Amino acid sequence: MRPFLAFLVVLLGAAAVGLYMGAFIVRQTEQAIVLQFGKPKETITKPGLHWKIPFVETVDYFDKRILDLDMPSQEVIASDQKRLVVDAFARFRIIDALEFFKSVRDEGIARQRLGNILESSMRGTLGSSTFQDVVRDKREQMMHQIRDQVNAQAKSFGIEVIDVRIKRTDLPEANSEAIYRRMQTERQREAAEFRAEGAASANRIRATADREATVTKAEATKKAEQIRGEGDAERNRVFAEAFGRDPDFFGFYRSMRAYEQGLRGSETRMVITPNSDFFKYFNSLSGVPAADSGASGGRPAQP
Repeated sequence: MRPFLAFLVVLLGAAAVGLYMGAFIVRQTEQAIVLQFGKPKETITKPGLHWKIPFVETVDYFDKRILDLDMPSQEVIASDQKRLVVDAFARFRIIDALEFFKSVRDEGIARQRLGNILESSMRGTLGSSTFQDVVRDKREQMMHQIRDQVNAQAKSFGIEVIDVRIKRTDLPEANSEAIYRRMQTERQREAAEFRAEGAASANRIRATADREATVTKAEATKKAEQIRGEGDAERNRVFAEAFGRDPDFFGFYRSMRAYEQGLRGSETRMVITPNSDFFKYFNSLSGVPAADSGASGGRPAQP
């Protein structure tokens, strides 16, 4: 009885080991190929629990997700002989696991071969385009062209290239420095032109303002002289009219003004005879000498 139980335990253990070694799981992000003695037998794309023959069949797993391929920076010469440093990347996925296994077998080898194809296609496409097309005008169109060219060769690997993009497009460092210096020189030249134009405009405005100021001053001086001349003429007319009406009063007024202007200040000295006409109103209120006043019956002026 014991040998039978032992045999049964061994049989159950072998069955359990066989079940364990014969079962395998394919995840949702994977696809698998069942190999029989190293040769592909079956491709499994449906996730879940699957079976194989232990020790006879093996399983290789491949990713179904979108994979990244980052390209190292490379220098490309455009059609206008300008050097460019291009940094690009690609997105791809395995669409045929069996073909992928037959052609490259390993994801690392696939990345290497796909990278060589992408580099060759990129050099050919960018090398036939101008610097302006690569940087601005036809960049999107060229990316699609490179993707189609790489896809045409990658299908034999069971790979589909979903997208190709250029992350960065720069000039080599030496060219960049030369361009920066040229741009700096150009901006300095433009700044000098702007300053010269500004100085010329300032001089024109200043000259116009000076001319207008001179004209305004001249017109104001002319008008002032005209008004002053009219005032002097009116004053002379008034004086002439007053002299014509009362010559004695006019003479008295003129003498008073002469006294006011001639005897101004405390240090005034005059060397003149007292009998001069200048002092005639000091000797007589009527301005007539005393002798003439007595002869005419007038009262002598008080000293």
